[in-house]
Amino acid sequence: MNRFYWKKIIAAAGLSLTIAAAGCGQQEEENSADDNTNDNAGDSAEEQNESAAGVGEEVDYTITGIEPGAGITESTENAISEYDSLSGWEQNTASTAAMLSELRTRYENEEPIIITGWNPHYKFAQWDLKYLEDPQNVYGDAEEIRTIARQGLEEDMPGAYTILDRFNWTLEDSESFLLEAQEMEIPEVAQQWVDNNQDKVDEWIDGVESVDGKSIELALTPWDSERASSEVVKLALEQKGYEVTLTPVDPSVVFEAVASGDADGSTAPWMPKTHASFYEEHEENFEDLGPNLEGAKTGLAVPTYMDIDSIEDLEPAE
Repeated sequence: MNRFYWKKIIAAAGLSLTIAAAGCGQQEEENSADDNTNDNAGDSAEEQNESAAGVGEEVDYTITGIEPGAGITESTENAISEYDSLSGWEQNTASTAAMLSELRTRYENEEPIIITGWNPHYKFAQWDLKYLEDPQNVYGDAEEIRTIARQGLEEDMPGAYTILDRFNWTLEDSESFLLEAQEMEIPEVAQQWVDNNQDKVDEWIDGVESVDGKSIELALTPWDSERASSEVVKLALEQKGYEVTLTPVDPSVVFEAVASGDADGSTAPWMPKTHASFYEEHEENFEDLGPNLEGAKTGLAVPTYMDIDSIEDLEPAE
């Protein structure tokens, strides 16, 4: 299989009413209490609005983003264009590592920050974060991470095809894995996960005929969540005798490689939004084996100590 072409372009996100008898005086008291309650509610709403308005100033009307080419980066640029509350805001793009470093520092000091967030990611297991509501649905609904395979894989390697088709795990599986990976190398965590979850792996490989060193190559994005799933699948395939190569590439190249047959498959595509343009460009030339993880999500996220719930609670830059 021709591998060299696409390897050249590897790149490198919550009164009752009383009866009247003694009731006039009581009703007046209740009305007074209700007025106080309404006043307090009004004060609370006003305080929240003031707090939300202050957030923009405190973060310098800046969203802390990740790499310029990421799907969530494009979605955030769209959000800045679509929401009046984000008028005049900017997205600071650099790298995922830079975003996480800034998040860590600000979280430890309980300072405000707005980030581009996504699940699965260990940050949601390590820190108390929440997504801001997205009334205009710019970021879309919950996503799936899917498995795709090159055309002809089922005929050429039926066992590998079956394992890829059966592979699935939960958001909790992925995020607990990713948190462990902050202290260990991802291949080590994958081996530990497989050792602790062999019953799940057995469901994927049950009845699959063993092979003797047959080569298979999987393309993946260089994101930790996709490195994690790929390493787990690699170990499952190796239990049946496959020799597995994992090649991290830019998201667009994942689809191009599988569609052209230069890669045998991938467990990395995010759908229906994040990788939609790449999927649609190549969908006639690969097989979609369905979701391997459900409940994936992208959007703007903040620490839970911040008194803000929606993108629309923000205020435009002055």
